[in-house]
Amino acid sequence: MECEKNCHERLVVVIFILAYSAFMMKFTKNTFFIVVLCILMGMPLMAQAAPKPQQYQLTYDVYAGGLHALKSDLLIHYGVTNYKIDVKTTTFGLLKKLTDWRGSFGSAGWRVGQTTHRPRLHFSEAVSDGETERKDFTYGRNGDFKTYKIVNAGKDETPPKIEISLTKNTTDILSATLDIMADLNKTGSCNIARRIFDGDRNFDVAFRQQGQENLTQTKYNIYSGESVICTIEVKPRDGKWHKKPRGWLSIQEQGRKAGTIPTIWFAKVNKDKESLYVPVKVRVKTDYGTLFMHLTSYKDSKNSLKTQIKQ
Repeated sequence: MECEKNCHERLVVVIFILAYSAFMMKFTKNTFFIVVLCILMGMPLMAQAAPKPQQYQLTYDVYAGGLHALKSDLLIHYGVTNYKIDVKTTTFGLLKKLTDWRGSFGSAGWRVGQTTHRPRLHFSEAVSDGETERKDFTYGRNGDFKTYKIVNAGKDETPPKIEISLTKNTTDILSATLDIMADLNKTGSCNIARRIFDGDRNFDVAFRQQGQENLTQTKYNIYSGESVICTIEVKPRDGKWHKKPRGWLSIQEQGRKAGTIPTIWFAKVNKDKESLYVPVKVRVKTDYGTLFMHLTSYKDSKNSLKTQIKQ
């Protein structure tokens, strides 16, 4: 039996860890959150083929300079031949008072082989100051891109024509993250890249392994044990790009100047052979300080763990 994502449109996972900086730097919200979602909320994978469908519920909390800025919930239905991912995130506390933002991101599709996930649909919906922007993508079972639609503040802004070359050999960010995690599980390394189309442009998301670390549980993070450290980098390709780095790219370059690009720690919370690898910690360095994302709750068919965080 073979093993069996809007910022977003885009992760995952953790995708939201940069929200505070995005607000402070007045970046375009939708593109920014979509990218973050993909990167930070990265999706889990099966350690080996599971005989039955599984369901996982995870919660992440993002801190910026000690400020609890974001909260995100991740729900994964991981079937024998298909998968479904749903992510919901919102600003929290003081940041919520400054900018009331919430987003929903999701993907659903087919599992192909041990390390490939082909989306059937992908969506991203961001609500800010009462206005909603939603993007919907559909794909064929053979992996071909089919349709794209965008509705902003009730107005259909779908382009009359999509440049097909931008969509060739692309996927959505959540499905791509599943691919990356599955390859990590199979090879023991996260050295892999996937090309993403977001409606205006395409780009590569590249993971690179940096080693391992034994993490210690804290009052903010439930995980304790061995982890795999990977950096994540977005590389612009074709389509509509600004001359100067903006949004995620700006944050990424700030981190590079500070000594490291965004970094994510992956680990097994449940040590069973059939358990999932999940992101347990994310670090992003910016000109405004260092942002951290922590795994604060984890639940599967056998385990239920939660931190004792003071809100």
